[in-house]
Amino acid sequence: MTIQDQTSLNVENPIDKSAPPLDNNVLTVSRPRKQVDRQRIDEYAELKRLVKQRGLLDKQRGYYTYKILSTAGLLALSLTVLALVDTLWVQLINAGFLAIIFAQTGFIGHDAAHRQIFSSARKNELTGLIIGFVLALDRSWWVDKHNRHHNNPNNVALDPDADLPILAFTKDQALKKRGIYRFIVKYQAPFFYPMLLFEGLGLRLAGIVYLLSHKIKYPVLEPMLIVGHFVVYFGLLFSLLSTGHAVLFFIVHQAVFGLIVGSAFAPNHKGMLVVEEDEEMDFFRRQVLTSRNMRAHPITDFWFGGLNYQIEHHLFPNMPRNNLKEAQKITKAFCSDHSIPYHETGVVQSQIEILQSLHEESSPLRAGKT
Repeated sequence: MTIQDQTSLNVENPIDKSAPPLDNNVLTVSRPRKQVDRQRIDEYAELKRLVKQRGLLDKQRGYYTYKILSTAGLLALSLTVLALVDTLWVQLINAGFLAIIFAQTGFIGHDAAHRQIFSSARKNELTGLIIGFVLALDRSWWVDKHNRHHNNPNNVALDPDADLPILAFTKDQALKKRGIYRFIVKYQAPFFYPMLLFEGLGLRLAGIVYLLSHKIKYPVLEPMLIVGHFVVYFGLLFSLLSTGHAVLFFIVHQAVFGLIVGSAFAPNHKGMLVVEEDEEMDFFRRQVLTSRNMRAHPITDFWFGGLNYQIEHHLFPNMPRNNLKEAQKITKAFCSDHSIPYHETGVVQSQIEILQSLHEESSPLRAGKT
């Protein structure tokens, strides 16, 4: 992708060249001003027209009311068990259960950041701030990082999710690693799932570092929410459980949460087309070719929070989650008609593809190349 000489376009309307502010949670994409392919823009406009005709971009208040209330109910159930049960093995199961609830809460926060839930930006923002408190994830950091990801998925220079210190997605990235990072990347395929156990802690740490080093929208409120979370979280654990049991609960809860979230995000793009910095690609193909879908199933849809429809999510980021399955039928047929590769696989195969890619891209290090 070229960095210079670009203009910003609204993701939901690639013909509109006005770029809304970042804190409105509207994702924008960049395209070379001199290289706009009008025919390919028209392709996306036609697909969007088909989707809008079905009402798939309309807000789904009933669905999200159910989703928010049911998740809050499960959270209350977990906290009740935490308060009333003294048995260690029950609490360790509860820790895993709470991790699932945290992941589901995170998916709701993700939807709010994309304005999938409410028409009002303020309501979506408030929802995101509340969930930021529940999970100790900073909203400003997430919106900034996620905007840049949606703008240029799998672009090694522009996508923060394609430039990580402990993973390499190209051979060039692998060869540039130094020190302990080089050793980890050398064996990144077998290390991948153990590293996901720390994903939750890594997300919190990244948010805190961002708070301390960047200008944020709510410079008082956002730090207070993060601190408030830790006060309430550790206060509950160490007041309701013995010290040893509280530590074990924390370890299981955070490890399972990290594994769930990491394994939900990884299939979306890992092992798919990687875009080099100077490679030009139109918005439609950029989103489709760098993304992987996993086949629909009620359990898959729940476990991955709708992110298993990654292609449709990237094409229509403010589409309510429960409409993505219907949008997939339209998008898949449209891609077939326009000879655009559309990659969909099962959950297990997606993990195999990820590990194969990680193993291949780190192969120069195992061969001793410098």
